[in-house]
Amino acid sequence: MVSVTGAWSLDEVADFLAEETVPIRLGCRRPSGDLWMLSLWYRYRDGDFECATAADADVVRYLEADSEVSFEVSTNEPPYRGVRGNGSVRISPDDEKRVLRALTERYLGGTDSPLAERLLSPSRREVTLTVTPERLHSWDYSDRM
Repeated sequence: MVSVTGAWSLDEVADFLAEETVPIRLGCRRPSGDLWMLSLWYRYRDGDFECATAADADVVRYLEADSEVSFEVSTNEPPYRGVRGNGSVRISPDDEKRVLRALTERYLGGTDSPLAERLLSPSRREVTLTVTPERLHSWDYSDRM
């Protein structure tokens, strides 16, 4: 069961994550033990974050070695608000690119662009990174700004 603290209820967190289309910032450990952070497109679905990346991306190897992650989704403009937390990642193949296609539609508004066509190329192998949160903490500085 996820622990929720901060300004919002779990339902309000879910609403924010469904509406906001900034990338999720994901922190993990590399096999050498040092820290690594990257930004990925996400969708929040059934209490999990679903992200997509190339099957041969370095982060896949890092997460195979250590599935624990931290994350943040926050606005880049005032009023600052967002959600951060930690959890673990499951990696699964996305041979049909279902998650990637949904993310392309969410972030690019469709699949009719050179970037979308490149990402959805049949030759590109994709995986889904499913982040299951253990802790969610929200903040909202709207009243102060």
